[in-house]
Amino acid sequence: MNTFSLKLIACDKVFYDGPCEILIFDGFDGEMAIMANHEPMTCSVETGELRFRVPGETVWQEAIVSTGLLKVEHNKVDIIVYSAERPEEIDKFRAEAALERAREQLAQKQSIMEYHVSTASMARAMARLRGVKNHDV
Repeated sequence: MNTFSLKLIACDKVFYDGPCEILIFDGFDGEMAIMANHEPMTCSVETGELRFRVPGETVWQEAIVSTGLLKVEHNKVDIIVYSAERPEEIDKFRAEAALERAREQLAQKQSIMEYHVSTASMARAMARLRGVKNHDV
């Protein structure tokens, strides 16, 4: 199968940098896929699960990512996100506590900015918990 170069960068680390056969991620309009020789584009990445397959492996690599940007150009994909974690690295109890904090914050009167921060926190906590659940199954 044809491959392309994938670089997934989070604020604190380079999560992955190497060849890739297919990439699946949550975009603004729903789930999207990128394969080799994809047309150049730039789009947003939404909070959720990102999956990709490395050449020669049958198991998909998974990452729980926050919002970010994706750029496809010259058979190379660059993704910059705020955070990226492997499902096995996620502390389920901390994620549950973060979800509860976000729910409590949303129940209070907030400014528009605080509301958006709370909803982003809630989305991230829910994505992390889904990633842990899917990994445990």
